Amino acid sequence: MAGQSRKWMILVAAIWIQAFTGTNFDFSAYSSNLKSVLGISQVQLNYLATASDLGKIFGWSSGLALLYLPLWSVLILAAFMGFIGYGFQWLLLQNLISLPHFIVFLLCLLSGCSISWFNTVCFVLCNQNFPTSRALALSLTISYNGLSPAIYNLAADAISSPESSIYLILNALFPLITCFAALVPILRQHPLQTLPQDAVRRDSFLFIILNIIAVFTGMYLLLLNSVTAISSTARIIFGGALFFLVLPLCIPGIVYARSWALENIHASFRLQGSGFNLVDVDDLELHKELLIGREEYYYKNIVNGTMKNQLSVLGEEHSARDLLSRLDFWLYYVAYFCGGTIGLVYSNNLGQISQSLGFASKTTELLTLYSSCSFFGRLLSAAPDFLCVKLYFARTGWLAIALLPTPVAFFLLTVSSSERALEVGTALIGFSSGFIFAAAVSITSELFGPNSMGINHNILITNIPIGSLAYGLLAAIVYDSNVKSSGLSTNMEIVDGVSICMGRQCYLQTFLWWGVISLFGLLSSGILFVRTKPAYDRFEENRILTSDTVYLMM
Repeated sequence: MAGQSRKWMILVAAIWIQAFTGTNFDFSAYSSNLKSVLGISQVQLNYLATASDLGKIFGWSSGLALLYLPLWSVLILAAFMGFIGYGFQWLLLQNLISLPHFIVFLLCLLSGCSISWFNTVCFVLCNQNFPTSRALALSLTISYNGLSPAIYNLAADAISSPESSIYLILNALFPLITCFAALVPILRQHPLQTLPQDAVRRDSFLFIILNIIAVFTGMYLLLLNSVTAISSTARIIFGGALFFLVLPLCIPGIVYARSWALENIHASFRLQGSGFNLVDVDDLELHKELLIGREEYYYKNIVNGTMKNQLSVLGEEHSARDLLSRLDFWLYYVAYFCGGTIGLVYSNNLGQISQSLGFASKTTELLTLYSSCSFFGRLLSAAPDFLCVKLYFARTGWLAIALLPTPVAFFLLTVSSSERALEVGTALIGFSSGFIFAAAVSITSELFGPNSMGINHNILITNIPIGSLAYGLLAAIVYDSNVKSSGLSTNMEIVDGVSICMGRQCYLQTFLWWGVISLFGLLSSGILFVRTKPAYDRFEENRILTSDTVYLMM
């Protein structure tokens, strides 16, 4: 039972890691200051934003490190990579050192790589400790990554520093401190044990509790982040946020208490036939078979030609070569590239966007709004797992629905430059991209095999640095062209020797292009849903058939 309790402490540790390592999301908070200190153009600033995303391409290096190093050492290395990457940038903004643009690019690259290493550690922890409820564990922990900007904004307000460079020192220190705190449960990790039926039901119930806590945490940060103008108030609110992050530690206590009650209270009081059962206990042995696929279904459909060149079953393992030859993968790639990635680029440019529209003082509030909505989007990505018993819908269908708010938001920003439109657009984009980021892990596993998920997902997220460069470059070129065409008109300001574009025209064409591009992502996800729906339907039919068969045998 101690092992069962400690796995929840490990899950809480993964939540902490994710909550404090989404450091790439607050780039907008200090990007204007970085641009001013380096004396660079918007295009050159875009290269720095791209460098952070480019670090994710090297996420495979964390898997290589795990082949030779224990998990805890990979975690520590990730923390020190971020400490060095952000620490030297903070020294630069404090004018304590002088660095050329290329060195800052490498520091951003190192910082981005550290985030990928953190994510790998969390994925491994969830896979090792929650094999039968992997999707629930992953969606929950990944969701907290979206809260990082809100947490960092509260911390900056609590310190009451007028300088935006405070975010860089927080980015350097918070993950390092969190990793040392997370080492305690990770080092005491027990070998995985086979779960009895009552333990699986208990896990499902506890996941519901954790998701409820997560919802309250997100609402708390979203509603109270806007009232942190006074540092003393910000400290109280920040303390409340830390309380919500520590609250899940009560889960091991719940495990012990409920187990003791079940073992010692009279059998008539035992809730053997009740409880939340998000994981079908009777299907545990057959679940692997269904995921790997049934050969007779595969060959039958190939012979009939009904599923030619389409996925016949979920979870069929794909090598990298097989993956790249599948149309379904490229539809999935385009959907991610034109959906979640474009939302991430929007968040990277949020500082300049709000500044150009005359809302520079609202940048941190908009960043908090984006991150909070991203959090709820990530949390909602677990909906297919919670609703699978009563309302079954293919996960690729949920992906298509989640992409819909993105083009709506960009076209809204095209027709209106008001503060309200900026807030609504930011919220929609944050929600949409958050859902995609979290759901993608499960979708990759389902479509192309759970055993190949690590390699295949790293191939998928190569679209992030490519999109960051392409979309960011588009925005930067439009921005700089408006600065040059403005001359010394009222549409341009000089701040610390750097030309700043002012007015809605600075990003008008960018929003229009991003909106059109996101429509391609929506179309691609729709086609992917149509092509994969038969495989999802067949999996659900097999699950129901297996469940009914086991029930009749009891």
